[in-house]
Amino acid sequence: MLYRLHPQLPSPQFKIWVAVGIASILAGCAGKRPAPPAPVPTTPPTAAAPTPLPPPEPPILRLSSANNIMDYRKDAAGHLYGLHRDNLYVGRMPPLLYAVGVLQTDIDKRGYVTGVRWMRAPNHAPEVMAEIERMARAAAPYPAPMKLGNVTYTETWLWHKSGRWQLHTLTEGQN
Repeated sequence: MLYRLHPQLPSPQFKIWVAVGIASILAGCAGKRPAPPAPVPTTPPTAAAPTPLPPPEPPILRLSSANNIMDYRKDAAGHLYGLHRDNLYVGRMPPLLYAVGVLQTDIDKRGYVTGVRWMRAPNHAPEVMAEIERMARAAAPYPAPMKLGNVTYTETWLWHKSGRWQLHTLTEGQN
């Protein structure tokens, strides 16, 4: 309370503000440390690089014991249905479909897709064609056709306007 008796003496709040100001100035004066020098790139010794090993073959997930193309077609259709349960049309399909496409799929002896070709393309629905090709390729590896070796099978895709579908091999029929 001495500061009230002598108006020339600074108040305690003034002293606090002065201390904070001095601390701020000192903190700003403390310069940043210089960045460490960049490491000097070193070149590895010029030793002969070992020959890389070929990548291992991917594993076979399922085997097909089909003796003919029709039996393999059932195995492949079951494989596709198992992967795309949420996209299947359940029940008998209506008499008029949005698209019908016939696709040939080449499968190697390990079950991987080596090619797809349209025998009857639904050209009026290019989005359906692209989706069918994507699903056919993405379903690899298919059951490996152990008794047939490489195989080309043909499947008819029945496509409803809702985007759901059935394969002719496992269809529940049409009304």
